Amino acid sequence: MRTLTLAEIETLARQAHAAQTDKAGRPYAEHLAAVAGGVERRGGTPDQIAAAWLHDAVEDDALSSDWLDSAPLTDTTKEIVRALTKRADESPQTYARRILDTPGARLVKEADLAHNADPARLAVLDEPTRTRLTAKYANMRALLGL
Repeated sequence: MRTLTLAEIETLARQAHAAQTDKAGRPYAEHLAAVAGGVERRGGTPDQIAAAWLHDAVEDDALSSDWLDSAPLTDTTKEIVRALTKRADESPQTYARRILDTPGARLVKEADLAHNADPARLAVLDEPTRTRLTAKYANMRALLGL
């Protein structure tokens, strides 16, 4: 079976998240592009870049876990996406452990956290949200040893 190219994965991710916006009301695809670019700048592999485009797809219900299971993606890409998919009522410690235990996932999460914690991005949020998210992202960075 032929696997999707990075360009096809980008198109798929943009379409899957087309109706979604981030906390600041920006198109969600901007976040995906920033994370994919961050992975690439950090020397990530094509599998990691692909996972960056898809890292929130299952968690945000943009694509189903059944889709991921049968998608024309490499096993490595699928495993990274699964590792990055936070589960309901999952502790940050359990989530971080799964990321650390999955080859390639930590780099993608590092790029995700870097974009999420970008001061310019946080500046447009209200103070309570900004404070809560800043602490959340700092905690996850510490759990991941970043």
